[in-house]
Amino acid sequence: MAAVAVATVASVSYVRPVHTMAMAVALKLQDSMPSLMYKSCHGSSPKGDLCCLVHSSRATAVVGSKVQSDSWAAHGVYVRGIRKAANWTLMEEKGKKKGAGMRPHSSLRAAVVETTQPSKQLKTGTWQWSYEGNQLNIHYVEHSGSEGRPSKTLLLLPSLSDVSTTEEWQAVAETLVKQSGSDNWRAVVVDWPGLGLSDRPPIEYTVDVLEKFLIDLVLDANGPLGLTSEDVPVIIGGGHAATIAARALSKGAINAQAIAAVAPTWAGPLPIVFGRSPTMETRYGLLRGTLRSPGMGWAMYKYLVSSPKNIRLQYLTHVYADADNVTAAVVENRTLLTQREGARFAPAAFLTGLLDPVRSREEFLSLFAELEGKVPVLVLSSMKSPRRSRAEMEALRGAKGVTKFVEIPGALLPQEEYPDDVATLLIKFLNEL
Repeated sequence: MAAVAVATVASVSYVRPVHTMAMAVALKLQDSMPSLMYKSCHGSSPKGDLCCLVHSSRATAVVGSKVQSDSWAAHGVYVRGIRKAANWTLMEEKGKKKGAGMRPHSSLRAAVVETTQPSKQLKTGTWQWSYEGNQLNIHYVEHSGSEGRPSKTLLLLPSLSDVSTTEEWQAVAETLVKQSGSDNWRAVVVDWPGLGLSDRPPIEYTVDVLEKFLIDLVLDANGPLGLTSEDVPVIIGGGHAATIAARALSKGAINAQAIAAVAPTWAGPLPIVFGRSPTMETRYGLLRGTLRSPGMGWAMYKYLVSSPKNIRLQYLTHVYADADNVTAAVVENRTLLTQREGARFAPAAFLTGLLDPVRSREEFLSLFAELEGKVPVLVLSSMKSPRRSRAEMEALRGAKGVTKFVEIPGALLPQEEYPDDVATLLIKFLNEL
């Protein structure tokens, strides 16, 4: 085990292994820890490599409840997943007496956190996207390397879902830029309209709307990417986002240096289970209309989606592969996303299939086949995805247009749950371009 340095915040002790990745491990869990965490890690920059963890009554140490805040990324703080206590010795105070020492506490779990120096090249911002008379503020986060012109601009697109957020790519984006070295890569992560921290007006969200958004985003010289006519990005997308990008590329609406599809999907939660018969399409329309309606719509959305219980169930059943990673902090963070004003409109479209880029596996394969000889395509297929989603990913193995197919750990959000694995494969792919 690596040597450790011990620090104390108020009456809560912490141990930090001295290692290439800083580990922050809670030693004594107390009810006061959430407020301590907030003051020491959110209200001001974390000191050095130390970050506080939040109390959990389930004997689990987890990263704080404000993880969704941009300030966490600005301070270089990232959740790296949960590891079982057996991987190292966790310590707990034996008593208040000075010199009482420490003893192992094997019943705890440790949240692994990587802390780095605040990045001077990280910024968040909003971009105004115009659509049918609506001006939507689109949230984005940009990671830049050294000064000067970047050799690659990476556009990272979050997976579509009710909990879609730029945060799912933060750790990966930071690693990509950090590891690019003299190549000076730049990574831009953008929230989709109606999701994440972008505006959520009650427009009719469809896959055509999102495709138009992506096209406008890439082509706007004054937008977050700021590309000239000579520049083309590398597009990295999760879930439906990857397939929407492939759809736009196959039509020639945008250009890309390459595309990486991470756990790519094409069917929404209901269509992939119940299909698209005329009867089911009618039912989807009724459900969507109800969810969009005032009063009753919000009540139903809260009952079906926007509650800690439902968010936790989502993560346990198909979002994350390891139940230990579904911490109280993750659940609270994502629940808050589903409670923002207008939160139900885009998810209602996703749930009922309006955001599906294609309608069948044949169309899915045809979409990627259209990219043959145009752009290199990397597919990262997550091994613990739900059975039906996994089958669609597996269909891309050896498919026309797919340059490289690699299996990775995780379920439908491997980029967030296993960022190191995803980043490593992306770096290798990018270095081969």
